[in-house]
Amino acid sequence: MTISSAKLHKTLTRAAEKPASGVPSFALYGEAAEPGGEMLHIEEVQSRSRLYRWEIEPHVHHGLYQVLWLQQGTANLVLDEWRGEVSGPAAIVVPPRVVHGFRFAPGTDGLVLTLSARFLVEGDFQAVGEAFRALFAAPGVLRLNEDAASAERLSALFRELAAEFNLPASGDAPVVGWLARAVVWRLAQARAQGQQAPSERAHRHQALFTRFQLLVEQHFLEHWPIEKYASRLGLSTARLNRLVQAEGARSALDLVHERLTREACRRLIYVAAPAANLSAELGFEDPAYFSRFFKRRTGMSPHKYRQAHRSPEAA
Repeated sequence: MTISSAKLHKTLTRAAEKPASGVPSFALYGEAAEPGGEMLHIEEVQSRSRLYRWEIEPHVHHGLYQVLWLQQGTANLVLDEWRGEVSGPAAIVVPPRVVHGFRFAPGTDGLVLTLSARFLVEGDFQAVGEAFRALFAAPGVLRLNEDAASAERLSALFRELAAEFNLPASGDAPVVGWLARAVVWRLAQARAQGQQAPSERAHRHQALFTRFQLLVEQHFLEHWPIEKYASRLGLSTARLNRLVQAEGARSALDLVHERLTREACRRLIYVAAPAANLSAELGFEDPAYFSRFFKRRTGMSPHKYRQAHRSPEAA
């Protein structure tokens, strides 16, 4: 499947900015977006990466959920601090605000599906909302090399979705949305393979934990006290801690600090600004306190962490 030069030009019309984090942030759709473009978009890997010599530099999306379906070929990828190589068939899951970049082997075959936050609340998508949340709970790679049946089903769904998306006036048809929901459902099943279905009580528990995670994502840079998170959820602080501990974390505060540490690591790797500047962006009034916090969490000072994770090109 190919994309016309006019459509490719329109696809590549995107607003780019340098946010406070310093990591490039992109919106996939320009002002002249096609109908339905704000809800979902799909394109061939090669349609964009070939223009950049098969390399997509590390960047983030705000409010956009992305899945890269790698049908054939290989990709060296960055997901926050993680680096690795993936061969198809595989799905690479990228939630919002996760730094990601790719270096593809020339000729790599695959598709990139992007869903905006608006897609979560439009139409009847709530029916598979749990699958969506489970799929995008964390970045990761779903390797399907040893599951030929699942890989074949997912490949067929992705290809059919791309074909429908590229039809004239596809934004007015419900088929694109149906197929995107089917893709999300299948991917969530693949990710949860081997896990038992939760009970009704566990389902409510998971829903509360998900709401807490969303609040943390929205407010961790503001250094909310745990009491404020608990109040927003209608829980006592003790019950919030029990909720989080049941999910494997030590405490609610530890989960918040883990998210703050992950953001600090991300910025130290990708942003060249001095650590003192980054500490202010991360909500720390005192750079010395930030340095102590970071060392307590990682075992290294910000300066040593940055040196240890410096890319070979920058060395």
